[in-house]
Amino acid sequence: MTRSTAHHLAHQQRRRDHRRMDPDTVMRRAERLLETAHEPGAQDRRQRCEEEAVVLTLELADTVARRYSGRGIEYDDLLQVARLALVKAAQAYRSGPGRGFAAYAVPTITGEVKRHFRDCGWAVRPPRRLQELRVALTEAEDRLTQESGSQPGVLEVAAALGVDMSEVEAARACGGGYSLLSLEGTVAQNRAADAVASESGDFARFDTRDLLSHALDDLSPRELGLLRLRFVEERTQAEIGASVGVSQMQVSRLLSGIVARLRVTLLDADSAA
Repeated sequence: MTRSTAHHLAHQQRRRDHRRMDPDTVMRRAERLLETAHEPGAQDRRQRCEEEAVVLTLELADTVARRYSGRGIEYDDLLQVARLALVKAAQAYRSGPGRGFAAYAVPTITGEVKRHFRDCGWAVRPPRRLQELRVALTEAEDRLTQESGSQPGVLEVAAALGVDMSEVEAARACGGGYSLLSLEGTVAQNRAADAVASESGDFARFDTRDLLSHALDDLSPRELGLLRLRFVEERTQAEIGASVGVSQMQVSRLLSGIVARLRVTLLDADSAA
């Protein structure tokens, strides 16, 4: 048996052993390993302790990857990004009062996955200024979440970035430009395209993916954000209204108007073909 084979078998056995532990025990063990990894004079065992802590807590990364799956980027890619982020979190983590590893790692992993969408999933590109603000927004949200332990509000983020609240809202909305609008797969694989297409039976006559991609170019970042909230995150109209600061009735009118415009654009494109 080669050394690499033996190492792989030992790794698999550790994973099976870890699955038998309850989650609290797993997390306490991972935190002890990471504390040991950064003790003075622990350089010789640091990598081993960090690796074992990562193996123990892989479910943290896997859960985040599953949460963001089905949005236009392959699950295996998301899983790889999430697990690499978990490794980074394990290397950077320092224990302290009220500072558990899960509370530190999950926002770190989530931030890396969001960056992957931002960098690799754009199909409808908002203005460069908004793209750059979106980068700063993600970093600020990650930092504020780490500091407070909760998701920051628009006012808090705007103050941290030194910009108007309206700019923060526009940058958040332009996040809808990632693979909600990436039409590389089949319509069935793309929730947003499938949901918009299902609004009208006429859409069945089109190659919806190609036509919808062009139609979405005409939407504003705010409109793209509304589509993302409704058809990707599957929020109710009441939840969307609370999120963007308008009434449920206004959300209903806005969505109906967006879908109607898309339908007209697609019908016109089909007639011209």
